[in-house]
Amino acid sequence: MFKIVEAPDPVLNTVCEPCEVGDKSLLRIAKQMAKLMYGNNGCGIAAPQVGLNKRLVVIDVDWDGENASTRNPIFLVNPEIVELAGEPVTDQEACLSCPGISVPVTRQPWARVQYFDLDGEEWEIEGDELLGRCLQHEIDHLDGRTLFESCDNEVKVRALQAYDQARSMGAKPGDTSILVD
Repeated sequence: MFKIVEAPDPVLNTVCEPCEVGDKSLLRIAKQMAKLMYGNNGCGIAAPQVGLNKRLVVIDVDWDGENASTRNPIFLVNPEIVELAGEPVTDQEACLSCPGISVPVTRQPWARVQYFDLDGEEWEIEGDELLGRCLQHEIDHLDGRTLFESCDNEVKVRALQAYDQARSMGAKPGDTSILVD
């Protein structure tokens, strides 16, 4: 069973290798990633967050956080952003690999992503608001970018300090109690 890899583990700053499209072992990995994501109240998780150097993401922004019947994960193999649009918006983001903090990150509000499903079929997904942000956040992980590299440099210093404090207080994946402005 996987566990969440936490910053500053160097695996989180590694650019991931493409998956073999149609690889049947990805189903087992993706299901384990989803279980871990749900168990930590996340809405997205990328393979490097479980220690794997693969371009694989699980997202579920519709899950209500309690009822298993509302779970509808999207499994994205080799996802690539093909278009971003809209006036950039700054909003708080948290990350399972950076427990205990939320950090302001500026992103474009709409994203279109091309990916393969677990059966090897090619798809596109478009999303705004939380889905658009989540797609960008998880693909950042595949490109070796953590929450700290996604925020502005001034905020990064405060975020790293808050993260150290949160970790010393025992923060666990899914905790987002300290806000960094």
